Amino acid sequence: MTEVRQYVDRLGRNPFDRWFGKLDDDVQARVAVALDRLERGNVSAAKGIGAGVFELRLDFGPGYRVYFGKDGERLVILLGGGTKKRQQDDIATAQALWQEYKIRKKEGRCP
Repeated sequence: MTEVRQYVDRLGRNPFDRWFGKLDDDVQARVAVALDRLERGNVSAAKGIGAGVFELRLDFGPGYRVYFGKDGERLVILLGGGTKKRQQDDIATAQALWQEYKIRKKEGRCP
């Protein structure tokens, strides 16, 4: 099993949770199912998008995306989410958050 955690940035904000909380109940349920698959090690719908960040594609609605980084083989850090429409901005944000995570971890400020 893979452990899935949500990243909390240096200001105490949780980008994934903020995005997820804005989704309607049906979309939240489908995202939760995709995260359950990710937790079970199924990364078939994910692809690397550079700088150590991955994009989990959900092929429904406007093309939802979940962005995450892998810290070793058994830990996934959720960085945020979005849709196909804002994909490039969301990728840039996720990559910046992942760099922040790695720096904070190296400094001992990230669990």
